[in-house]
Amino acid sequence: MNGVVVIDKPQGPTSRAVVEEVKRALGVRKAGHTGTLDPLATGVLPVCVGEATKLVQFLALDDKEYRATLLLGVRTDTLDIEGSVLSREDPRVAREQVEEALLGLTGRREQTPPRYSAVKFRGKALHDWTRRGIAVEALPREVEIYDVRVEEVRLPEATFTVSCSKGTYIRSLCAEVGEKLGCGGCMSALRRTRSGCFREEQALAMEGLTAQGKKDLLTAHLLPMTEVLPGMAVIGVDQALAGKLRNGYQPDGEILRSYHIPFLAAGDVVKLISHDEHLVAVGRMLCASDELAAGEGKKQAVRILRVFND
Repeated sequence: MNGVVVIDKPQGPTSRAVVEEVKRALGVRKAGHTGTLDPLATGVLPVCVGEATKLVQFLALDDKEYRATLLLGVRTDTLDIEGSVLSREDPRVAREQVEEALLGLTGRREQTPPRYSAVKFRGKALHDWTRRGIAVEALPREVEIYDVRVEEVRLPEATFTVSCSKGTYIRSLCAEVGEKLGCGGCMSALRRTRSGCFREEQALAMEGLTAQGKKDLLTAHLLPMTEVLPGMAVIGVDQALAGKLRNGYQPDGEILRSYHIPFLAAGDVVKLISHDEHLVAVGRMLCASDELAAGEGKKQAVRILRVFND
């Protein structure tokens, strides 16, 4: 069984626990999610099953969208409502100030992962180091906030939607806004509404279902690997080339010239799909389409990144 199921993660369990639940329901050995949601968070959690676990490295790069609630006047050690409270004060701010601070989040920024997070430091998650009383500081990384939309301001809370690059910590944004307004703040609720091409409307809720009910639901909505990464260009290959690719062949220009190649630039990542609609491989173009047409002979044309036995 190979493919992706989009789970509507409930509040409480970890992302890893949800993956284990999917594995038990489908009776599979391999499964993995494409981006951690904290226990407090709900929403879109794509889970790759079987051979589709090889797609995690590509799907994890996807942009995300969240709906978050900021609680002003409360600072916590985890930057969300589940942490230990460090301070409380009355947020003496106007609605317009809150909106301005939230809208000011857009753009590129350096963000240091929170001390309570799953980011690894020397092989262990930051939250493990922190809970052991060892202070470590992860290196900041660049993230980008594409858009912020303020949905409601009802002090001391404000609800907003944010679309952002991978690796963005929304609770860090909430804390940043609180400091900018001078009263502190933390995240009190978070829901992921989109992860790449996977949207809230597709997400499956498993709560309250029997084991058979979960299996039936997930099986009926298992997305085939060919439908994942819809923005990636496709090269259709016959069974002969599919077999060679699965045996480690790195295709050259001569063999690819006999296939229809869409307009591609060097560096583009492509899906190679067999005529019977199975994902064979994902590769990176080493030359452009026009170079192939001009005749590159035995020169390698694609670097195969992953091969699938779908």
